[in-house]
Amino acid sequence: MITIDGLQNFRDTGGTPLTTGGATRSGVLYRSEALSTLTPTGVEQLAASGIGVIADFRTDLERGMSPDVLPASRPFEVVALPLLEGAMTGFAQAATQAADPDAAGQAIASALAQLPGLGELYVSMLEHGAAAFAEAARLVAASRDDSPTAVLVHCTAGKDRTGVSVALILDTVGADRAAVVADYAVSAERLSGPWAERMRGMVRSMGVPLTPELDELITATPPSAIEHALTWVDAQGGSAAYLRSGGLTDTELDALRSRLTS
Repeated sequence: MITIDGLQNFRDTGGTPLTTGGATRSGVLYRSEALSTLTPTGVEQLAASGIGVIADFRTDLERGMSPDVLPASRPFEVVALPLLEGAMTGFAQAATQAADPDAAGQAIASALAQLPGLGELYVSMLEHGAAAFAEAARLVAASRDDSPTAVLVHCTAGKDRTGVSVALILDTVGADRAAVVADYAVSAERLSGPWAERMRGMVRSMGVPLTPELDELITATPPSAIEHALTWVDAQGGSAAYLRSGGLTDTELDALRSRLTS
């Protein structure tokens, strides 16, 4: 098991129980928050790992505000898969793009009035993001053991866009549903403390009232949220069918299952 210094929500998805027995493979699919807080030690640890592909679900604005810190000692393939439905994206855009403070305040108030719950936010991601989620799965399917091509999926917090993506992949390869939910839910505990307080501070600095609903959107991972998303996916025919709708082929689905379960 590897660690990356400077990241709170980094982990290997290997070891997730499968419904048929056994567990998913380690060293294939990792997840984390944005890589903007890596320490020099963390950079060295990342360089020494088998990770070679970074799937980044953040928008251009998010990436510009907090660029990933990557080792210069070897190449990494960075694949941008921007999904707008991120916890802070709308507020950051409102705060940075409005012409004056009053306009910013009005934009923020409007965004707050339309704030969805996490479960509904995830359904919105799923409705618009099939191609991006399928591409993340495709990167995992294409990874190999003979070169550093393991995939690290991340967004800003590593809990929402990342959480939905990882849940889809794990569910597709036959992971136990309760284990998939548990992997999602642990992010809130990992993000508590410095990371969560930093995000709350950013919200306050933008003049946004930190309501309980907004605080949940920023820092929480209630099991009910990912269960709501997976229930929606089930109604579409299941996770594999959903990824097919985004362009993943049957051959790629077979490769994905082989990579994570063999």
